[in-house]
Amino acid sequence: MAKESKSIFFCQECGYESAKWMGQCPACHAWNSFAEEILSKKTAKGQASSGRSAGRRAQAKTLSEISVDETSRITTGIGELDRVLGGGIVQGSMILIGGDPGIGKSTLLLQVCRNLAEQNREVLYVSGEESLQQIKMRAARIGSFTDHLKLLCETDLAEVEQAAERMHPGFLVIDSIQTMYNEDVSSAPGSVSQVRESTAVLLRIAKTGNIPVCIVGHVTKDGNVAGPRVLEHMVDTVLYFEGERQQTYRILRAVKNRFGATNEIGVFEMRQEGLEEVPNPSEFMLDGRPEGASGSAVACSMEGSRPIMIEIQALICRTNFGFPRRTANGTDFNRVNLLMAVLEKRARMDLSQHDAYVNITGGVRMSEPAVDLGILLAIASSYKDVPIGDDVVVFGEVGLSGEIRSVPMAEQRVREAQKLGFRRVILPQVCMRVLKSFEKEQEAAAEKERIRLFPVRTVSDVMQFLQEERKH
Repeated sequence: MAKESKSIFFCQECGYESAKWMGQCPACHAWNSFAEEILSKKTAKGQASSGRSAGRRAQAKTLSEISVDETSRITTGIGELDRVLGGGIVQGSMILIGGDPGIGKSTLLLQVCRNLAEQNREVLYVSGEESLQQIKMRAARIGSFTDHLKLLCETDLAEVEQAAERMHPGFLVIDSIQTMYNEDVSSAPGSVSQVRESTAVLLRIAKTGNIPVCIVGHVTKDGNVAGPRVLEHMVDTVLYFEGERQQTYRILRAVKNRFGATNEIGVFEMRQEGLEEVPNPSEFMLDGRPEGASGSAVACSMEGSRPIMIEIQALICRTNFGFPRRTANGTDFNRVNLLMAVLEKRARMDLSQHDAYVNITGGVRMSEPAVDLGILLAIASSYKDVPIGDDVVVFGEVGLSGEIRSVPMAEQRVREAQKLGFRRVILPQVCMRVLKSFEKEQEAAAEKERIRLFPVRTVSDVMQFLQEERKH
């Protein structure tokens, strides 16, 4: 008698299939990532029949027959979200939003649904986690809704597909993909097979019906979307909500976008009535910055196409233990150790007997190399106990030999500093050649509007600037 089911092992990182368990995935080389799934013959038959049931023949087109219309984007009515998406939601696209529980994913999508419904677009919000009453309680805090928004509490993917075919909405929300259940797959909801197959069905709905679909994904303790890694490859856009639930500010970051720039961010503030946009993130990042305190430096980081001013704080104190302690919050720990080694070698600072604590305020995480110079200057300022002027902004990458290397978009960073009232900028010497037009503008500007540029080549030049700050 033939077996009705069999076990297959899936890699939870990349979706690689194997007939047996393996310690390391041969595709993505991840360790201990295989999970067992029970597949039945019904799965293969269901997948085969679903492809034939469409009854459509694929028609190839030439490039001249394809028209690209920018007006096909749908504006959400939320400027920060439109910025992250590259100008709005593209028709027929699929968006994945991930984040910690309670960070504001459902609240943001409900606000988007409200704005689209006010544009007389039919919106279908499918929830597999909350009841209709719970959704209405959240909606009451956000505001009034029109009848163009339809709510559906369902976990059966076949029922969701039929509802989408009947209604043909202008926007479809699935909250969340881990709760959806495809009866053609015998495994439990949230498993690797269920998430992958359910996403494939929703992707077909988006592409064949030209319906923008947004799905919510749970995240693991590491911050990645739970389920197979192939899920992020299937969708068009991947957005991550960042921030602490104890804080009011949230950052929406695009880590993948086929229709716009990656690493673009949008900043929101969580309030009682929902998420509110923060149009100028630099102001709230620098809110409460101490005046005249050593170990504090303002650096400029580029997040996508937006320059953001961040405060970097460092505290250097003599250790009471044999092994000094190193702590980094908001930046790469290894990068901080590297910069401290550069200071020891190139600036003759004895940091081996000191504890070092580095923090980027605002609860954000910055990984751009341009913040290297800000971290280095904050550490040196705390070690020498020399305050950095409140009107100083720094940016630049630091090399192992102590050289200050160039960073892109130098003019945008300088102009952002000028707009926020800073009057001095420490930047790499090699960036000066792209600032020639800006320097000519400064010569014709009024004295109170001018901004002074301090180009540096090596760490020694930075220490010289710090020595001048001590005199003042």
